[in-house]
Amino acid sequence: MRDAALDALRALTGRPDAEFHDGQFEAIAALVAERRRALVVQRTGWGKSAVYFVATLMLRRAGAGPTLLVSPLLALMRDQIAAAERAGVRAVAINSTNAHEWDGVRAQLERDEIDVLLVSPERLNNPVFRDEQLPDLVRRMGLLVVDEAHCISDWGHDFRPDYRRLRELIAQLPPDVPVLATTATANRRVVTDVSEQLTTGGVEVLTIRGPLARASLRLGVLRLANAPQRLAWLSSHLDDLPGSGIIYTLTVAAAHDTARLLRERGHDVRAYTGQTDPDERAECEQALKDNTVKALVATSALGMGFDKPDLGFVVHLGAPSSPVAYYQQVGRAGRATDSADVLLLPAAEDRDIWHYFATASMPDSERAERILAALGDTPVSTPALEAMVDIRRSPLELLLKVLDVDGAVRRVQGGWVATGAPWTYDHERYGRIAAERTAEQQRMLDYETTETCRMAFLQDALDDETATPCGRCDSCAGEWYPTAVSAEEGAAAGAALDRVGVPIEPRRQWPTGVARLGVTVSGRIPPGEQAAEGRALARLTDLGWGGTLRRIFAEGAEDAPITPQMLDACVRVLADWQWAQRPAAVVSVPSRSRPQLVGSLARGLARIGRLTDLGELAWNGAGPTGRPGGNSAFRLAGVWGAFSAAELPVADGPVLLVDDIADSRWTLTVAARELRRTGVSAVLPFTLALRA
Repeated sequence: MRDAALDALRALTGRPDAEFHDGQFEAIAALVAERRRALVVQRTGWGKSAVYFVATLMLRRAGAGPTLLVSPLLALMRDQIAAAERAGVRAVAINSTNAHEWDGVRAQLERDEIDVLLVSPERLNNPVFRDEQLPDLVRRMGLLVVDEAHCISDWGHDFRPDYRRLRELIAQLPPDVPVLATTATANRRVVTDVSEQLTTGGVEVLTIRGPLARASLRLGVLRLANAPQRLAWLSSHLDDLPGSGIIYTLTVAAAHDTARLLRERGHDVRAYTGQTDPDERAECEQALKDNTVKALVATSALGMGFDKPDLGFVVHLGAPSSPVAYYQQVGRAGRATDSADVLLLPAAEDRDIWHYFATASMPDSERAERILAALGDTPVSTPALEAMVDIRRSPLELLLKVLDVDGAVRRVQGGWVATGAPWTYDHERYGRIAAERTAEQQRMLDYETTETCRMAFLQDALDDETATPCGRCDSCAGEWYPTAVSAEEGAAAGAALDRVGVPIEPRRQWPTGVARLGVTVSGRIPPGEQAAEGRALARLTDLGWGGTLRRIFAEGAEDAPITPQMLDACVRVLADWQWAQRPAAVVSVPSRSRPQLVGSLARGLARIGRLTDLGELAWNGAGPTGRPGGNSAFRLAGVWGAFSAAELPVADGPVLLVDDIADSRWTLTVAARELRRTGVSAVLPFTLALRA
């Protein structure tokens, strides 16, 4: 058996001299000979995929059915399929990008022509797949593989509720069907949690855990004063970093801002985020693998499983929220090289971004109760439910997944239904998770300032008891990176981040479901009532003016008149605005929270632009009744009928409509409609911030 497994390994790697790493054959034998359930926790580059591909080949030769491989990311699926082909394993995927291939895949499965079927965890709850295809797969399955298994755990750095469904799937499997879970980023708590998910029917789980040290990585932390200095350092020294690599940012806006600046400074880089088109993502990945770009500037969308063995460096502009998440991302580098450079450039705003993502991903008791109250026996689609419960689409979908995994709701053809099963919010559980995430954030800050070995610090964070000083990081061997920033690059970065002006796309369509909220409009907004394309000074997430705006709009920040510097920046936005006709007047949206800010901005623009200051729109009655953070239907209902332009003189030309922030854009849309209905020829919205 070992000889046959070794032959398969050598075919997979393309190396006739390949040998098993410690633990690899042990895992293969446990799956093939003993039909066990195993959890493999090994460092990136150890060869976890070799275990399940070799095991698949051997099980298939023994007459077993196909392997079902649950994999979390499209990029990871692409690499897994390519690796399978090298080993002679017939692997295909069913995912959101290849729906046109699903019928062919089903036919291949029926003819037993597929060795490995890759699916996302979300696919397990697709009603058609779950009810029509999964039962037959369960009956025939030869091996179940759960890749990046830390996603199962609430305590993992990348928890995904759909992974919790795997416990139900495993419980359906015959006891002689082996199960393999793999990850490189699991501390003791996550190992225990994942093992519990694999343990159904009293079946014991074999855990194979190895040392997590990465001898090829040279770690460092460089603290610089601000975003312009960090970008200037990167532009100054990017070409000095070995080979090609990844530059990680914490937000989509930061990825695009950084990529744009580096390209302008002559560096061949591309942006890669969760909003990047799937075909463009695949193209970017291949360009990096082929070394035709110096770097991809990426969010965490480029992470788990991305396979470029010779990746030369990873740089972080801003820190992930935990050492475990950081270890996972830097693990992309140096997998098949003797040396790779890993540098963290932390930012003061990191903690604010951590807080945002941590709170956005936590279930909310009051919102969950709203969903359960709205659902019954009749299926309700997600868009229709959104209009019923005043929860935006992303948090609504997350809550539905949590409630589904907990058994309180079920996804069926046509939408969602309530199961009638009792459900209570587990305050203790989510309180413990929140506390642990706060502790992880502190550990990340400790990593940034530690004077001990940085690799050993990361190993300790993963409960790896084999940690010893690496001898390579900046704590062990001193600073290995330059710290100087050229004046030219500093000036260029400062100028790039001082850029202003972000388009505000006008609303063209009324949201669905507003009739039940008392708003008697539907369909397309008539052209004569629409706003024109507007402008914001910057996004709240931008690297440049975004920092200043985040302070202004921070919870508890005091209202104050606009500063001369910010007013000058707003004037620059207007100077660059290629409008069809120059505005003749300024009207402001009345503000309860920031009347000084909005009023001074409107008066300042009117004065400098020599525009007629028409003052504020009037409130009808009590004015807006909505609250921030809801979905489109409720946000529109909250401002519907709230403003009046009847008392304002009609401007002789377009009007500049001034407000503090554009979020849902319904305030601007309704205010513009009121102005257009009084005869204003065009309304040009302008805000300080765009929440995007």
